[in-house]
Amino acid sequence: MKFVDEATIHVSGGKGGNGCLSFRREKYIPRGGPNGGDGGRGGDVILVGTTGLNTLADFRYTRRFHAENGRHGEGKEKTGRSGEDLLIQVPLGTVVADRGTGEVIGDVTHEGEHLPVAHGGGGGFGNTHFKSSTNRAPRRTTPGQAGDERDLQLELRVLADVGLLGLPNAGKSTFLRAVSQARPKVADYPFTTLYPELGVVSVEAGRSFVVADIPGLIEGAAQGAGLGIRFLKHLSRTRLLLHLVDMASFQDDAERSADARAIMGELREYSAELADSERWLVLNKMDAVPAAEQAARGKQLLDDLDWTGPVYRVSALSGEGCQALVYDIMQWLETKRTASDE
Repeated sequence: MKFVDEATIHVSGGKGGNGCLSFRREKYIPRGGPNGGDGGRGGDVILVGTTGLNTLADFRYTRRFHAENGRHGEGKEKTGRSGEDLLIQVPLGTVVADRGTGEVIGDVTHEGEHLPVAHGGGGGFGNTHFKSSTNRAPRRTTPGQAGDERDLQLELRVLADVGLLGLPNAGKSTFLRAVSQARPKVADYPFTTLYPELGVVSVEAGRSFVVADIPGLIEGAAQGAGLGIRFLKHLSRTRLLLHLVDMASFQDDAERSADARAIMGELREYSAELADSERWLVLNKMDAVPAAEQAARGKQLLDDLDWTGPVYRVSALSGEGCQALVYDIMQWLETKRTASDE
């Protein structure tokens, strides 16, 4: 199924039922009086989070959603039945905004979470409602109210603990295949990753985390160049970024450092908050670098970037160094989770 991470839909709550105009008509009961019931309220439109979806593709075909209207009131003071709520399933990580105002209505992040987006209208009053000591036979009723109606912008931001960042062909997809059961496409040309891929990394029983691989970034991504800008928002939910650098590319040290700085610059231009999040540097494809050059090449890059954070030297293709990195990530995430629970 094609990955779709944005959609526009129109939702409207159900209309309330009208109040009923009715008078009691029974044998041997003179002047029975009013007995018209109230109308039922209209149903709500509610978004429901589900783990069974990972794309907004279904909304390409169905874009208009209307909850059931309430039934009209009836005689004998019968209140009309309320309209059924309309439940719309959306993938976890869906951000919902009003297209007209830009206001963010909510964020669906948990299985079974309910987010009302359009309330149904109230039911109208039957003539029983207007009975009084001075008005024994009211002929007044009110119509049901219209439900809320609005256009919504849905935006999916994948939920992952770790996000992979880097140039096209930095080895992100290969790394994801090496540490998880995910099988993203891998090839020797740029932009083989066209949409985010998720992989669950299982360290041992009961200990796991989710990694997100997004399309590679290029210089100018923050202005829309390449594919990455469309998916940078998916990294906003991650706790940790892994910046992968291809150490075996046919570049001199200055070019490699410039490319790494460009990625960091695009990240900051897109979101200062995202740029300031925890980020580790992963020097990938070290198996393809001559042993005599590995230390010098790595040191030169770190010096050029003035890097003081964690650094890992791995080969995603052979798996060398990946296990140690995975264990360190798991430990770091558990420490963060423990701190947030306190």
